[in-house]
Amino acid sequence: MARPEKVRLGEILVQQKLLSEEQLQFALGEQKRTGRKLGRVFVENGLVTEEQISGALARQLNIPYINLKFFNIDPEVVRALPETQARRFRAIALESRGGAMLVGMADPTDLFAYDEISRVVKRPIELAVVNEGELLQTIDRIYRRTEEITDFARELEQDLGDSYVDFGNLGGTPGIEEAPVVKLLQSVFDDASQVRASDIHIEPQESRLQIRFRIDGVLHLQTEADSKIAQALALRLKLMSGLDISEKRLPQDGRFAIKVKQQQVDVRISTMPTQYGESVVMRLLNQSGGILKLDSIGMPPSMVKKFRAILQRPNGLVLVTGPTGSGKTTTLYGALAELNSMERKLITVEDPVEYRLAGVNQVQINEKIDLTFARVLRSALRQDPDVVLVGEMRDQETAQIGMRAALTGHLVLSTLHTNDAVSTPIRLLDMGVPRYMVATSLQAVLAQRLVRVICESCAEPYTPKPSEHEWLKFELGDTVNARKYLHGRGCTHCNGTGYHGRTGVYEMLEMNEAVATAANHHDPAHFMKVAQEQMAGQTLRRHAVALVIAGKTTVSEAMRISNQFDD
Repeated sequence: MARPEKVRLGEILVQQKLLSEEQLQFALGEQKRTGRKLGRVFVENGLVTEEQISGALARQLNIPYINLKFFNIDPEVVRALPETQARRFRAIALESRGGAMLVGMADPTDLFAYDEISRVVKRPIELAVVNEGELLQTIDRIYRRTEEITDFARELEQDLGDSYVDFGNLGGTPGIEEAPVVKLLQSVFDDASQVRASDIHIEPQESRLQIRFRIDGVLHLQTEADSKIAQALALRLKLMSGLDISEKRLPQDGRFAIKVKQQQVDVRISTMPTQYGESVVMRLLNQSGGILKLDSIGMPPSMVKKFRAILQRPNGLVLVTGPTGSGKTTTLYGALAELNSMERKLITVEDPVEYRLAGVNQVQINEKIDLTFARVLRSALRQDPDVVLVGEMRDQETAQIGMRAALTGHLVLSTLHTNDAVSTPIRLLDMGVPRYMVATSLQAVLAQRLVRVICESCAEPYTPKPSEHEWLKFELGDTVNARKYLHGRGCTHCNGTGYHGRTGVYEMLEMNEAVATAANHHDPAHFMKVAQEQMAGQTLRRHAVALVIAGKTTVSEAMRISNQFDD
């Protein structure tokens, strides 16, 4: 392909009737004032979208427009253009075509970039237009730090040799950023944030150290290194989180904050002595992501409406239940964000505080100094709150104080580990909470799970296996064969997993008069029957099947979360 001619973006958009002359003059004025690129000025002021700009350039230059969301990228080809050039020129190598290379550019009219890319890849290049936002996401995802991590791990092994260095003294050492252990950790955190990992596991084995990431609830191996470096990593992380570096025989917990790609990430760390050294697990909490709204966590609209109405009640207890890692905290913070206003005082009692919420008084439990849930909760109630969030109803004492608070004019939100909504009131009775308290103070129970969402870029039709067919038949009856099912084939967008992201699956038991009366009844079977009637079949299982039919998730994912409560 010939070198592209120099064209003016504004003129192209006016010619193709996507902009008026007045809008172009306004944008040129803004460009002069701010010094920003003209394309960005158009998009940020809502004059045209990135897709419209890409489409207009493709038509004008007579080259293809490629939607990166649906383009399966070959990581080998991409690396023909190093990451620094890819970011600088907003370009990505897409495929090898005989002697030439197809390169996607956000601005194919940039002649200097065209010449530089030709020089770097040492081949003639053919151009395509790509959308800038998607291009930057793709660069983040594709240029992963895997090789870099392995290299730094090797560098650290050589640095350590056979003797162990006292990394405890590294704190005051000049040029510490250059130490291999620091570079290794920084690249591990960078990579974890690129692939949206929620946890990093550093696990010493007999002959090697393995580092795994939890992505969308499932662990994936990131890298393996020599077990010699395990102690150095554990020491450095303990220093960062203010833990006792001389204590290697007892588990420890701590936290620290780091900056990854200009974003603040809070890290909760737990160390545990194992046979081959200390195992370290870190939970990453990205503070810049913001709190999710109730509308965007996957709850059906009719349920959101009911849940919101319950949250507006002046008092009572609202429980969110489910196993660890089922998104309970996210749902509760979504509720808190809606209740957070100047007219209300909100207090949270948590272990630990997971998200920071402006205007809310958040208290962290500390068992070491006897700052327990029950003790903080008692004090919190003297602080004249309207809404109290208790991180977890762990024991009878906490449950009773919470219930009493709900009876005396406070709205109390909390979590409990139970399998489904219907069994929750019975669980409270088992904990020793008086029957009348459960019947009068409990307003609603929301049970939830998380399922992985099929990757949009590689979704394809799927025929359920015989066991899956039987399971679906239970909910869908004879219509099971008439439905269409999808799964993800696995591509570079989803790291070959077929899934990208997660969404919630919900069921809600509202404690109306009939259910509250049944809760006061001494026979649990009678209560279960009344509660199930009130829910009218709107169960976790049914919501999971609805997501399968809608092409959001796979049959195996829906079955996986259903097996947790079908015992």
